[in-house]
Amino acid sequence: MYTTLIDCETLAENLENPDWIIIDSRYDLMDGEAGRAAWLESHIAGAIYASVSEDLSGIPGTDRGRHPMPSAETMVETFSRFGIDSSKQVVVYDDIGGAFAARLWWMLRYMQHEAVAVLDGGWSGWVSNESRAVEFGGKENSAVVFSGAAKSDRLAVVEQITEVPLLIDSRDPDRYQGKLEPIDRAAGHIPGAMNHFWKLNLNEEGHFHSPVQLAENFNQILKDVAAEDVVFYCGSGVTACHNLLAMAHAGFAEPRLYGGSWSEWCSDPQRPVATGLI
Repeated sequence: MYTTLIDCETLAENLENPDWIIIDSRYDLMDGEAGRAAWLESHIAGAIYASVSEDLSGIPGTDRGRHPMPSAETMVETFSRFGIDSSKQVVVYDDIGGAFAARLWWMLRYMQHEAVAVLDGGWSGWVSNESRAVEFGGKENSAVVFSGAAKSDRLAVVEQITEVPLLIDSRDPDRYQGKLEPIDRAAGHIPGAMNHFWKLNLNEEGHFHSPVQLAENFNQILKDVAAEDVVFYCGSGVTACHNLLAMAHAGFAEPRLYGGSWSEWCSDPQRPVATGLI
């Protein structure tokens, strides 16, 4: 069972395995249809598509960010439609270092499906070897019954944020410091939050650092705070999952995700905003 990352060679060896589900989660925050179009043009053989905005977001319930976390009932319906049951190994990939794939990885873990891994190297890693199989056009899996249940304590809500021992912002340092804000209504970060940009988890080739290197990097910011007491956020609860994935790969206990993230926090002008470095 693969529970954090998987390499292209291992996926290639299991491409015909009927108990493996491959999901393409390529997406563009500025063009919601770009990922689906890319999938239709070419994708890993057998891969279905999951849209961040359509499949991995839902009607606001636990949060009111830009990509609200779907309800547990909606996740059950979605994962059933994807063909995921307790016997399936799920592999998710994108073309941006796992930033979007990690959202689906986290959602499945949240629903207690442990056999899910992100493809290290993603789409570019796969097509770097011309012998690896690709397909074009649409595809759907046969529906099954997904039986997972939510681990609700792993999802933080806005009312809890000021009480957490350590809050970590996963966005670009310039957005964290309030130097720019291309999407949300206000620039800056939640007061007291530290910054650990999700791209720091990757090397120059776009692969995750080793577990040892990841652990060393995170220990510098965790200090004496237990990993399970940490809450990560980003702009809308998507790229923060990359940090959660990296911590799991490094062997830490699972931190929590603030699904509403900055987009929810800054939507209320009564909530305080910090800028600059902490």
